[in-house]
Amino acid sequence: MVKKQFLILAAAGLISMATLATAQDSQSNEQAPPPSTQNGERHHPGFDPAQRAAELGKHLNLTSDQQAKVLEALQSERSQMESLHQDSSLSQQDRRAKMMNIRQTTDSQIRSVLDANQQKKWDQMMARRAEHMHNHDGNGGSGQAPQQQQ
Repeated sequence: MVKKQFLILAAAGLISMATLATAQDSQSNEQAPPPSTQNGERHHPGFDPAQRAAELGKHLNLTSDQQAKVLEALQSERSQMESLHQDSSLSQQDRRAKMMNIRQTTDSQIRSVLDANQQKKWDQMMARRAEHMHNHDGNGGSGQAPQQQQ
């Protein structure tokens, strides 16, 4: 009898803890929106330049030297973006413009280390990214908020 009551209490305790943990997890997800990058694009907070360089290495068939240069560009971009996110003196519009400039610089740096065939693939990837952004941006990919009519 005591053993049965103990099991019931233990089960009830586990259920309570699971419910509480789930409620706290969903509450923390609601309070912390994912970080935003230029054009409203969002990526997970653990953006890893090394992982991205490895992905590009596979897609573009990069040499180890090229991959090292791509990694350097992506690490620089991440560092600049983190500094920009911490700069509270900028307006949202200025911050977005600087983010876009950083991204364009990184894209140019990456493109400059590619050979002609890799550049074609890179350009296709960038075109797909631009199309994706255009299709998923409520204002036609302009990166600007829609203007209100009066």
